[in-house]
Amino acid sequence: MKKNSYLILALSLFLCSCSPKGWTAWEKTVIVQSDSVMYVCVMPQDSAILRTPSRNFGRKEMSSALLQTLIDKMYTTLTDPSQDGVGIAAPQIGINRRAILVMRYDKPGRPIEPYLNIQIDSLLGEKKPGPEGCLSVPPYRGVVRRYPRVQISYVRPDGSPVTEKVEGYSAVIFQHECDHLDGILYIDRADTVFVNENWAAEREAFSYEKPDWWR
Repeated sequence: MKKNSYLILALSLFLCSCSPKGWTAWEKTVIVQSDSVMYVCVMPQDSAILRTPSRNFGRKEMSSALLQTLIDKMYTTLTDPSQDGVGIAAPQIGINRRAILVMRYDKPGRPIEPYLNIQIDSLLGEKKPGPEGCLSVPPYRGVVRRYPRVQISYVRPDGSPVTEKVEGYSAVIFQHECDHLDGILYIDRADTVFVNENWAAEREAFSYEKPDWWR
């Protein structure tokens, strides 16, 4: 058993040493080339990105000006009337990194805040059903059972680590967005999924074409 533990540790260190450092060329392209309102990946055409688990930011990326540009563009995308969401995850704009923005319904003014390298440490209470939708799965809605409270740990853009408990609708948003970081969509967890007629009508004239540089 001890020998196997050493082998596992050695393999883990080897894999870490082989992992790419800094931003990839694709990530730089997405951040720099995107308009302030970014292309949002949708199913099924972007399933390869949406279904890929995301990795953490390293020190090099955390200290890069590109990180703030990414956060700013994710914010303007989320708040644009064409999207008008309550949360967004980096895979939804083509970058498989553990970054999300969440509208904090549990705080005065409902601020939208960034969360980097985020993990859900604990899921608390009994699951309750509630309605959900997703910018990446139009024009559907569903009913999903989520936990009413979560404990999360993350890093702020300034590099400071935080652990906190969140409850209510904000806790639901955190679960939804963190699922994105693991390649999971709400439709995977939903009890029921149905077309939302109002959203379908709203999206009839909406273009889901990728930018020229993406193709």
